[in-house]
Amino acid sequence: MSIPSELLQEIDAFILANGMAETTFGLQVANDGKLIARLRGGKGITTSTVEKIRAYIQANASPGGAANSLPASPEVLERIAGALERLAPQVQAGDDLGDADAFVWHADGMRLEAVKNVSRVDIVLLKGIDEQADRLLANTQRFANGLPANNALLWGARGTGKSSLVKAVHAKVLKKFPKLVLVEIHREDLSTLPKLLSLLRRSDRLCLLFCDDLSFESSDASYKSLKAVLEGGIEGRPKNVIFYATSNRRHLMARDMIENERSTAINPSEAVEEKVSLSDRFGLWLGFHNHDQNTYFAIIKGYAKHFKLDDPKIDLEAEANEWSVTRGSRSGRVAWQFIQDLAGRLGKQLV
Repeated sequence: MSIPSELLQEIDAFILANGMAETTFGLQVANDGKLIARLRGGKGITTSTVEKIRAYIQANASPGGAANSLPASPEVLERIAGALERLAPQVQAGDDLGDADAFVWHADGMRLEAVKNVSRVDIVLLKGIDEQADRLLANTQRFANGLPANNALLWGARGTGKSSLVKAVHAKVLKKFPKLVLVEIHREDLSTLPKLLSLLRRSDRLCLLFCDDLSFESSDASYKSLKAVLEGGIEGRPKNVIFYATSNRRHLMARDMIENERSTAINPSEAVEEKVSLSDRFGLWLGFHNHDQNTYFAIIKGYAKHFKLDDPKIDLEAEANEWSVTRGSRSGRVAWQFIQDLAGRLGKQLV
C-alpha cells in the first residue's frame, strides 16, 4: 500500500518530540534503519508495518513510556509545527488565481507562484519600437475585450525590448481590465504546458501566457506539444488564454537544424515544414532590429529624464556612446545598463 501522508506526519512529530534519529526509529520498529527514508521516497508499505509503527508510537508516547521522551517545550513544539508545515501539500492555485496580477509557473510542484512586483518599465520609455508596441497593444486590448486575438511571436535582435514590451503592454491594459493576469512559463517547462492550460482553463480570469527566449534544439521534441496546444489539439487554446513568446529566431530553431532536417529526411520538404510550421501557429509576428545611434540616444535621454538623472555636468551622449562602444552594441538593454551605472555614480535610486 502507499504511505498515508498522515502517518508520515505522525512519525515526524514523534521523532522530533523524542529527540530520536530516523534510523533509530526504523531499527526499533522494523529493524530497518532506512525505513523512513524509503517512505519519504514514495516506497510502498505493508499493512502490518503500518500497524507496527502506530503501535510503537502509541506505546512510547504514553506516560511512563520511552525513557527518552522530552517535555513539550516551546522549541520542540515549534519544530513539530515546522515539520508538519513542510509535509503539507503545496497550495495549488484556485480557479480565480487569487488577487495577484502576475504569476510564475513552477513545473516541479505543478503550481503557480504569485509575483508581487513585476520587473518592468513603462511603455512610454520603450523607444524605437512604436509600431510593434501599437500592434501588440491593440491585439491585447481586443483579447481583454473578449474579441478574437492572435498568439504573438516577438522575434529579433537581443536586447531590443521584446520581453519588456510584453510586460509593459500587460501593465497598460491591466489598468482598464483588472482581470487580465500575466503568467510566465519557462522554456524548459514547456512539456508541462498542457497541465498549466488545464488549470488556467478553469479560471474566470483572462490569462496572458508568456514564454521568454523561446527556442528549440535538435534533440528537443517539446515543440510538437507546443504546436498542438497553440492551435492543433482537440481542445486547442482555452478562450481565456493568449500566448506571447519572444525569441532571437524567427522560426524558433537554428538554421543548421533546419538544414540538417533537409539533408537527412526521406522527404526533405516535409521535414522542414514540420519544424518551421511551429512559427505559423503565431498569428502575429513582430520583428525587432538593432537600433541606430539616434534611437539609442533617445532611449538614454528618456530614461535620464524619467529618473531625473540629467545632470548638467555630464555629457550624456558622449558617455552613452562610449558605453555602447565598450559593449559592442546599441540596444535598449545596453541603454538600461548605462542608466543603472549612471544612477549608481550619482547616488540616486531608479524609482
